[in-house]
Amino acid sequence: MKITVLQHTPNEGLGMIRDYAHLHKHELYVYHPYQFGILPQANEIDFLIILGGPMSPNDDLDWIVQERKIIAELLARKKPIIGFCYGAQQIAKTLGYKVTKSPYKEVGWAKVYRQCDIKLELPDSFTAFHWHEEMFEVPQEAKLLFSSDLVKNQGFILGDNVVGLQFHFEQDEDSVREVALNDGNYALQNNALHQTPEDIIKHGVPKENKEILFKLLDYLLV
Repeated sequence: MKITVLQHTPNEGLGMIRDYAHLHKHELYVYHPYQFGILPQANEIDFLIILGGPMSPNDDLDWIVQERKIIAELLARKKPIIGFCYGAQQIAKTLGYKVTKSPYKEVGWAKVYRQCDIKLELPDSFTAFHWHEEMFEVPQEAKLLFSSDLVKNQGFILGDNVVGLQFHFEQDEDSVREVALNDGNYALQNNALHQTPEDIIKHGVPKENKEILFKLLDYLLV
């Protein structure tokens, strides 16, 4: 299968998504629209993954608008889509819902809690990597999938082909370190989780997260 990835900053890369693609022998096509202004055609995409970034879906940039046009076409075709952080916000905005300031800025590691049942076994709670101060409004046609102690809207699922996650579940040890080293000052400003870049790196990625991520990806692709 051809997996198309929209990446939005150098230090928020594929992480464990690359492991998944290689394990199942999927082809990866990674675009950097923030830098090169190039986006794929919707009819070229089998599965779309939208990564995070420092921008907002509310920013008035042409490539951000163009991304939503691609998402809209894929939603109409019921193609599988998963978005992380900014990516989840883009899906929600495409569906006509708001992206607003979160009640709390979450930067670091915090638990999220499953809010609904879907057709695979997920734990009731797990620890995820957060790096955001905006959040999506959960689309009415979707189900709230995850919440944290501070921010209710942490994940949604739409049908059996669309998942949006406010947290970064794709990151492996190397990519968490890369985010914390290069954007660490973000963690030091009004962070409700009160974690420093050093705390974030030292915590490490829980082993179960890779298994849960792979289950979610399998769910979308079956």
